[in-house]
Amino acid sequence: MNKHLLTVGALALLAAGCSVGPEYKRPAVALPAAYTDTPATTEAAPRYALQQDIQRDWWTLFRSPALDALVEQAFRANPSVREAQEALRAAQENVLAQRGYFYPTVQAGYSPARNKVAGNLGGNSPGIQGNGTVISTKEGTPASEGGKAPYTAPVLYNFHTAQLTVGYTPDVFGANRLETASLAAQQRAERLQLEATYITLASNIAAAAFQDALLRRQIDVVEQMIDASGQAVALARRQRDAGYTARQELAAQQNAAAQAKQQLPPLRLQFEQNRELLRVLAGVAPGGAVPAFTLASFQLPPTLPLSLPSQLIEQRPDIRMAEEGLRAATAQAGVARAARLPQFSISATAGGAASQFGQMFWNSGKFFDVTASLLQPLFDGGTLKHRERAANAAMRGAVAAYQSAVAQAYQNVADVLHAIDAGNDALAASQEARDAADTMRDLAVRQHANGYLDQLALIAAEQESWQAQLALAQAEASRLGDAAALFQALGGGWWHRTDNGADVAAVSPPP
Repeated sequence: MNKHLLTVGALALLAAGCSVGPEYKRPAVALPAAYTDTPATTEAAPRYALQQDIQRDWWTLFRSPALDALVEQAFRANPSVREAQEALRAAQENVLAQRGYFYPTVQAGYSPARNKVAGNLGGNSPGIQGNGTVISTKEGTPASEGGKAPYTAPVLYNFHTAQLTVGYTPDVFGANRLETASLAAQQRAERLQLEATYITLASNIAAAAFQDALLRRQIDVVEQMIDASGQAVALARRQRDAGYTARQELAAQQNAAAQAKQQLPPLRLQFEQNRELLRVLAGVAPGGAVPAFTLASFQLPPTLPLSLPSQLIEQRPDIRMAEEGLRAATAQAGVARAARLPQFSISATAGGAASQFGQMFWNSGKFFDVTASLLQPLFDGGTLKHRERAANAAMRGAVAAYQSAVAQAYQNVADVLHAIDAGNDALAASQEARDAADTMRDLAVRQHANGYLDQLALIAAEQESWQAQLALAQAEASRLGDAAALFQALGGGWWHRTDNGADVAAVSPPP
């Protein structure tokens, strides 16, 4: 018997190097030669540095200490970061738990019992001999002649059992290795999700900071427009009362003043909502202090990175996450296949049993058993077959998800580059319009001072200048936001992070 058990165990161990299921292979994707046509090279356009590495704290390139402090505050206090960190720790613990199945299980057990056996059952209990002769009878009840008792008292006795059980399930077809590989892929995906959380959070804070600066500028300009419109209405009313202008001129000025006032409430609403967004992103309590930003406090980086399309696959966290999802799905397909193959297990138990605790490990009380088992599913209503088919379908779906993530990433970068090019043109046009409006305003001021231009014409020239300032502020803020979006689209430099908030194995950085 022992020889057969050893043979089974040896065969199981030899087969442990075997694994079933599909082998993971990164899907082929078409790599474009470039994201878009040649980027704009106007004087206002930023210079692109091809294959320039992206620093982790890319937001510091905008030269705003207030923005830097707010991003670091958010990394410490934003709940989404803690959520991603705990999800990562949970994934790590799941991997460690699954690895435990590679080792034997050892269990110790002790079972004390107090038993009462009915006297009329006889048997081989500790208080009754095998032939029914009374060993212990109820006190005061005599035995009958011949040693047979007409009345046999119930027997009370103690029984102690202590044992050590060792179990082992050989990973013959690699099911446990595949399950561990699947969980490890999920752990790496959670690590990448944490990195994506950092990148998205920094990008959202930068966008909200740029919006805060823009809205402050817009509100200031609109308030000046409202004041000037009020002066124009008062002047037009005096001129009408004096008979110098018609009522139509007064109505036109009143209409211009009303339109200026209409712009202010939506701007103030956006401003307050954006301030609340900054508080939430930074993990600041409602009503708490957050910095006030101005467009002048930001500097556009003189050069912007531009990774090659082949680099994007390694740099984007979402692409890497999709790949880890495919790794996990591929491993699960192997797990489902292995479930349809024979299952092996080995167990051994040794211990002792006796009616008294101190006698459990006497030679007479010792026991042991060694068992090897092989289980082959023969009929299960097609459950395992359809689970394997489902796992294979999920794997094919993961391939499509990976390819979709790659395509969307390229589109994201292309969209940002298009936005940067359009923003450069918009900024150049806005600057020209602002310069022209300022020139017209300056001329109107001099003409009005010399008596060649009335007050209404001067106010109209000033309003044109303010409208040009609004457009220019919008173009400047958009340009800053597009630059931040490019850093995010290219991966955000997550591979330079040294502290990820959890003690886990690092994901390999881009080559």
